[in-house]
This record gives sequence, C-alpha cells and structure tokens, in this order.
Amino acid sequence: MRLYLASTSPARLATLRAAGVEPIVLPSEVDEDAAVAAASLERPMTAPAMVELLARLKAEAVVGRLVDGEPIDGFILGGDSAFELDGVTYGKPHLPEVARERWLLQRGRTGHLHSGHWVIDHRGGGVGDASGLVSTSAVTFADNISDEEIDAYIATGEPLKVAGAFTIDSLGGPFVAAIEGDPHAVVGLSLAVVRQLLLGFDVSWPSLWNRQSL
Repeated sequence: MRLYLASTSPARLATLRAAGVEPIVLPSEVDEDAAVAAASLERPMTAPAMVELLARLKAEAVVGRLVDGEPIDGFILGGDSAFELDGVTYGKPHLPEVARERWLLQRGRTGHLHSGHWVIDHRGGGVGDASGLVSTSAVTFADNISDEEIDAYIATGEPLKVAGAFTIDSLGGPFVAAIEGDPHAVVGLSLAVVRQLLLGFDVSWPSLWNRQSL
C-alpha cells in the first residue's frame, strides 16, 4: 500500500521514514494565506479548523496527479500545523525579528500546537472517500532561556520555517521543557492519527511498511 505525502515538510517525511514508511512526496503548492482569508470571510477560523482546512486543501491539490506517468494508487496524506498562544494563532514567522518577538512572548509559557491531517482514498487511480482529524498538544517552554540563546537559535534560520518558530526534533528541542499530548503531532504529523484514519478505510498500518526503520 503506497502513501503519497502532499507536503514538502522535512519533519513529516522524517517521521514517516522513522516509522517504516517511505512515502511518495507530491508538493501541493497551495496558497495557504489566500485559502484562510477566503474561508474567514464565511466564518471566523479557529486554529484547529484552519489546520484541518489546509491539510484537506493540500491533499485535494494532488488528486489525479500522475507519478512517473502512472496514476496515484494508494492514499494521499495532507498535513498542516499552527501554534496557538493566548488565543492567537501563529504560523511560520519567516522573518528573524518576528521569530524573536514570538520567543520573547512564549518563553516560560505554555501554548498549543495543532496539527491537521487529511487522508484521501485514491486506490486504483480513482478518488474515494476522505477523512480528517486534528491532534492538539500542549507545549511548555523553559523559563530560563536567555536572550542570547534565543538570538543564537534564530540565527540558525530553523525557527523561521516552522509553525510557532520552534521544533522539538532538531535545534529547538532543548528549549522545550514539557509536552502534554502526542509528541509526533508537535513535529507536524501524528502517526497515531494517521493510523486511526487509515483504519477507517480498513487499512492496517503495517501494510504501509516499505522500509526498515533506523
């Protein structure tokens, strides 16, 4: 059983590989800001609703695509993440000054990382049912992070490219004091949630194994 990952996130890819799954990566190229803006015109978007929407749009964007001249035959997985603190939703900061402002705000505090997942049944080249779930985990940051440590971390460029301006599986890990919930969801992809979604299609997780975990 093949899994097609509608995301270019290195963390999502690494998480799947470590769990024995080598997906086929298909960039979705969704205009996330435009999609959220359009949806917000109809109703206010909560952080969980936003990440589920974007996960669905990313998965739908690759439906019907050919891979090496052949139609998709398997399941498409879309994912998106956002960090929420004090009711405010934060995506990727992109700019160093924005990342620094966020770290000064979240240092020593607890926020929530929301990861949306959307799975589309594309077995046999046809489009079948779809299903989605959101996983939320509480993230507490150390209260003794110095300004110098924040500046050094931002200088690496890593926090500019990730939701909430932090990682737990790379350079940002030492600054996270505690996680309540699924740690994989904080990385951006909950293996437990993906397994649960696939079970809804009567597909077992081991049927996706196509590589040896390291």
